[in-house]
Amino acid sequence: MKDKILDLLKNVHEAKEAIEINDMLGLKTSDEYREVYEALEELVSEFIVFKTKKGKYILLKNCPGMKIGKLSVNKKGFGFLLLDKEDDLYISENNFNGAIDEDIVMCEVYTSGVRKEARVLKVVKRELDNLVGEVYYENDVPFLRLDDSKKDIKIEITGEKVKDIVEGHKVLVKTIKQVNSKKYLAEIIKIIGHKNDPGIDILSIAYKHGIYEDFGEEVETELEAIPNEVDMKETKGRRDLTEQVIFTIDGDDTKDIDDAISIEILPNNNYELGVHIADVSNYVKENTALGDAAYNRGTSSYLADTVIPMLPHKLSNGICSLNEGVIRLTMSCVMEIDNKGHVVNYDIFPSFIKSRKKMTYAKVNDVIVRNIIDPEYEPFVEKLNQMNELHRILRKEKISRGYIDFEIDEAKIIQDETGKAIGVKRREREEGEMLIEDFMIAANETVANHIFQMDLPFIYRVHEDPKPEKVEEFMNLVKILGYKLTGISNGFTPKTMQRILEQLKDKKEFEILSSLLLRSMRKAEYSRDNVGHFGLASKAYTHFTSPIRRYPDLEVHRLLKRYLVQNDISMTTIHTLENSLVEIASHSSERERAAVDAEREVLDMKMAEYMEDHIGEEFDGVINTITNFGFFVELPNLVEGLVHVQTLKGDYYSYIPELLSMIGKSTKKTYRLGDKVRVKCISASKENAMIDFELVTKNSDEGEDDSNGDKQ
Repeated sequence: MKDKILDLLKNVHEAKEAIEINDMLGLKTSDEYREVYEALEELVSEFIVFKTKKGKYILLKNCPGMKIGKLSVNKKGFGFLLLDKEDDLYISENNFNGAIDEDIVMCEVYTSGVRKEARVLKVVKRELDNLVGEVYYENDVPFLRLDDSKKDIKIEITGEKVKDIVEGHKVLVKTIKQVNSKKYLAEIIKIIGHKNDPGIDILSIAYKHGIYEDFGEEVETELEAIPNEVDMKETKGRRDLTEQVIFTIDGDDTKDIDDAISIEILPNNNYELGVHIADVSNYVKENTALGDAAYNRGTSSYLADTVIPMLPHKLSNGICSLNEGVIRLTMSCVMEIDNKGHVVNYDIFPSFIKSRKKMTYAKVNDVIVRNIIDPEYEPFVEKLNQMNELHRILRKEKISRGYIDFEIDEAKIIQDETGKAIGVKRREREEGEMLIEDFMIAANETVANHIFQMDLPFIYRVHEDPKPEKVEEFMNLVKILGYKLTGISNGFTPKTMQRILEQLKDKKEFEILSSLLLRSMRKAEYSRDNVGHFGLASKAYTHFTSPIRRYPDLEVHRLLKRYLVQNDISMTTIHTLENSLVEIASHSSERERAAVDAEREVLDMKMAEYMEDHIGEEFDGVINTITNFGFFVELPNLVEGLVHVQTLKGDYYSYIPELLSMIGKSTKKTYRLGDKVRVKCISASKENAMIDFELVTKNSDEGEDDSNGDKQ
């Protein structure tokens, strides 16, 4: 009956009473009417059909004034309704209707001024998973002070493990009973540690996002059967590449090495680039505890200097890692590339290698950028220079087709031996880093194109075209700043984005604007369906090159073996994969978002911890965001803090959104996006991950008083 009702209502755009729907279905008896009514009520409970206050029914998707999504609450109190494939909607704190952060809510959409907003009608679903906080006591009763202050609920701790906790412990709990709308009883799942213990601050954030360091007994048992060195029997059927000059290039501290490279100049003067990737799939099998653990984690998480790996260290740093001087099993993608950067021939096959050298970005950059050669690198100088030539050819080809390089800087936290943040600096990105990036992109594209041409089920890394209205908003912002962009067509292509960035490159606000343009684009994700990758201007792209730290790459290796080695392309296999890959792609995207959120939260927390030791000091910075409650200032080391409007002295300041400015009522003194300012740090809280600045002076656009106040 539900299917009949849904089929009927999909073309009905006006709410109908149950009896009307009954008649439209041509039903006559009272039993049939009762069945219709019960089916409608079930559909209402499943949030597929909406029931109006007058008791009429309409498909929720046919009701534009109603939306279901996730409530995301801002630290300032207001929130947004997060919607799939649609713009987020603002929700004022007064319109939460009892909902809390991360609730799935049903909302009514209305217009307030010039923008659409939402108000919560009801909470559809509340998942109180991964609740982490600090134990405190009231009248000898233990409670949990949640790390996520946006969840406005009170949690009393009960159960067997209460005897093991003391005030100040950080714990992970699960709720077992709702006492009232704002109070819950919860049991402890895990005592993470005391808040003052080194590393507990980062682990608490990891647990909050469902990222756990323990693998469990079943995984540990399976690990016992995995060798520490490659059994040569495992090399049967693989191509022997141990005589080739193959090496790795990674960060100084990298221990999980999953990609190695090689290069040759062919007789026709084309380049032969080899990208050799750790064959994790040889050890991490489907339907095992180890395979399930990798799937559940989805990705390794890099939280400041703490790594919570997707795979146990025995694999990630051991048998799977392409360490120097040892035989390792690999999947190789060897490409012949001409002097225009086109892949004219390729081969993808199982192999085994022996890396000649574990190189670092720093020393490789010394060789190819500064011609400073470490004696240990002397035998590889010619290969490195050939690779640098090829990387520049590949980058030129990518740019010619529309590749977008936003040049967004990232911050690196420096910690002491106790885990305390003692410095913040920009991550270095020179030729060596770009070389590896370009080689990995080439391999990922080659693999994706190969399977796409075979028309077989696969996991793609996709990046949909931006929404035109989002780019229009950005273009209007640029106009407000007084800049005119030329040659920008109505259709937004990767080349359009390139032209925008090129014309803004010499503007003082370039870093801010490039970041805002990036935010106007959709997020890349994993999908069974290939819709291309907008940011790379690529028709087919996948993730093949990091199976130690990304589950989709591991799955791609499994698919390559199934199709190319086992020649298993039966209809049964294809049908099974078409269904399972949808779930794998969705789950992998979800776990990637969790890891990114955790990384950002750790970064904010550690930046605030660093600034706690610099309260009262002055810095030069740039205004990168303006709101109705003040503006945010970014320092040269990417630390960001708020200058609250109430701290602006000498006038009453108002936010003028159409000018992207904060303007004094009497003096007309103006603070705009991109202005250089000098600020004093007046407060910083690691606990709240908040930094507050106070304005000292406003520098001129020409950079007056532009000394570097960064204490890092």
